[in-house]
Formats: sequence, C-alpha cells, structure tokens
Amino acid sequence: MKIYEVNLEIAGFAAMFTRPDSGAAQVSYPVPTFSAAKGMFEAIACLRGDKNNHNKGAATIRPTKVDICAPIKFHKYTTNYGGPLRKGNQLAKGSSYQIPATILIDVCYRLYGIVESVSMSRDGTNHLHYLQDLFFRRLKQGRFYYTPCLGWKEFVPSYVGAFREGTKKQEDINMVIPSMLHSVFDKISDGQISPTYTVDAEIKKGELIYAK
Repeated sequence: MKIYEVNLEIAGFAAMFTRPDSGAAQVSYPVPTFSAAKGMFEAIACLRGDKNNHNKGAATIRPTKVDICAPIKFHKYTTNYGGPLRKGNQLAKGSSYQIPATILIDVCYRLYGIVESVSMSRDGTNHLHYLQDLFFRRLKQGRFYYTPCLGWKEFVPSYVGAFREGTKKQEDINMVIPSMLHSVFDKISDGQISPTYTVDAEIKKGELIYAK
C-alpha cells in the first residue's frame, strides 16, 4: 500500500508544549508532543468526510517525527488569567491573577507525518492522496483551515511552510525525556480524552520519533 507523506517547517518567537507534571507553574517540553504536532498539521488541512454523503471518506495526518532546527532556549514568562477558575473575590472584582510559566523562545521545527484513513471512500476517490495534495497546495499558498499555533494559541508562528534551504537539524541535541505526553485522546480521530505517555522518549541528534 502506498504511503502518503507530508511535512512542514514551523518557526516562531515563543512556544509552549506543557508538561502535565509541572503543575500550576507550567514548564514546556523541548519539542512538540504528538498531539501538538497533529494540531499543526490539521491547521493546514483536514478531511473529515461529508456527513451528508457517506461515500466520501475521511482522513487525518499522523505525525511520525520532529526535527529540532534551532537551539533549545527556555525563558520565564508570565500571563494574566481571567477565567472562571479564579477565586470568588477575584471574580467579584473582575480582577485577574498572574500565572508563571517556562516557555521556549526562538524555536524552529520540521515536522513529518503520514496520511491515514479514518473512514473508507465508497465512490472510488483516493481520499489519502486528496488530503496529501490539499495539504501541500494550502501550505504553498499560505492558506490554513485555522491559524496554527506553537502550543498556546497566543504563540502564533513567524513562519509556516515548506522546508527552507538554510534550515539545519541541531544534531548536537541528545536527551531522554523520562515521561512525555504522547496523545490526549485514545484514537487518532474522534477519540475520547484518555492521555497516554511515552516512557524515556529519546531525542537523538536533534530528532524525536513519535511512538506509534
């Protein structure tokens, strides 16, 4: 069976891929999680199928690996929270409170993925090829399904597109992350919340291969 591959390069001034074990003072992983990478791909293109016509298949993009293409730099960051989880007196006064975080700055990644079928096409359409073609066409045009982000929604990228000639993988980066969030959901598409983790996720010569 033919494999339909996709890839993109993404860079930005700030990124946050939260470690769930970091508590209220959130700390970022050095690379996007599987779920974060999947969200970046889906921001470019997705194929959910036609709910009014079951002949049209659905497909999604499964991230396979990420290359770190800039030195890892952590930075202290503070954001103001004004949501419903504030204390009663803060809600009454309409005041917010500050949340400290440790984010990444000046990031650049190359993401790789493959197109997978979610539901079969019954009209003969090659929906895997269709999504691959749609993805690269939109990437070239700079068109998105929704605005991509580098973890937190406010961290929009400075570049999203095809691989740039001057970008190089940081082959001097080698580390093991003892426990890394893999996916928030139990299925690749339309899943329920059921977080899974990768034990001893290894970044080798600037590359992390996502668990299947």
